[in-house]
Amino acid sequence: MPEEGPRRRFPFPRPVEVAERIERAPALDAAVRSLSDGVVRALPPGPRADALHGVPFGQPAHPALVRLPLGCWMSAALLDLFPGTERAVRTLIAAGLASSLPATATGLADWSALHRHQQRVGLVHAASGACAATLFSASLIARASGLGRVGKLLSAGGLTAATIGGYLGGHLALRLGAGASHAEPIGHLAGLGWHELCRIHELPDGRPVRRQLGYLSLFVLRRGPQVSVLSDHCAHLGGPLHQGRTVSDPDGAPDGDCVTCPWHGSTFRVADGSVVHGPATARQPSFLCRITDDGVVQVQPRL
Repeated sequence: MPEEGPRRRFPFPRPVEVAERIERAPALDAAVRSLSDGVVRALPPGPRADALHGVPFGQPAHPALVRLPLGCWMSAALLDLFPGTERAVRTLIAAGLASSLPATATGLADWSALHRHQQRVGLVHAASGACAATLFSASLIARASGLGRVGKLLSAGGLTAATIGGYLGGHLALRLGAGASHAEPIGHLAGLGWHELCRIHELPDGRPVRRQLGYLSLFVLRRGPQVSVLSDHCAHLGGPLHQGRTVSDPDGAPDGDCVTCPWHGSTFRVADGSVVHGPATARQPSFLCRITDDGVVQVQPRL
């Protein structure tokens, strides 16, 4: 069998290698800590924070909003290649700058509730976006001053910075799972029909506990003869819900319990897993429950 030759080496590190180095760069932690603390102070939990996270929409708002400035700036850079498009280019650059403001606000809200290695990548992602906005602003000023060629060069630089930021944003979302639901996929891991979980007398009254159902970790809360069951891994970043605080339903529903994740404060209704407060935006998977005549708790995925 012929020996394998030496692996081909690239003259520069691949983009994914650069992103992974950023994940492992503690030199960024001081800036991350300072900015994150500032965002948390400026954005306490509540309706405003929930709106920025995207709770009313059921998914993070930032990925959708960030497409607007990127689309405008990419279109502007493309039109720069054709004569007679200066007015349209200026309009697109200005529209991109205006739409970058809500995109930045939603991104900062989501970023402040991530793990440290995710925040490192997010910080460089945000810096790339800020650089792009600065270069496109300078391009708009140069064009207004009659320096069309300089304006085109600045736009090209801005698009390059935005592309770098877009790659890091993709790495953050797709490789590191920021924004995706981290709850276990109960539809795949739990079989059809009812499953015996435990006996009701084994559950403490009024205190959440964790129970296993095959591969699934479950949050279980008993209130008298009633039992509620959710997936235990928080949809936001997988925090253990059974270690969280149980609070009353803010809407005043009778016997309405909510659980707050101990990691980042996401709050879910125990009855059905719906999101009360972010940063989570995805519903927590929940189970139907029934008690047999001999006191066995049975559960079935609520799909």
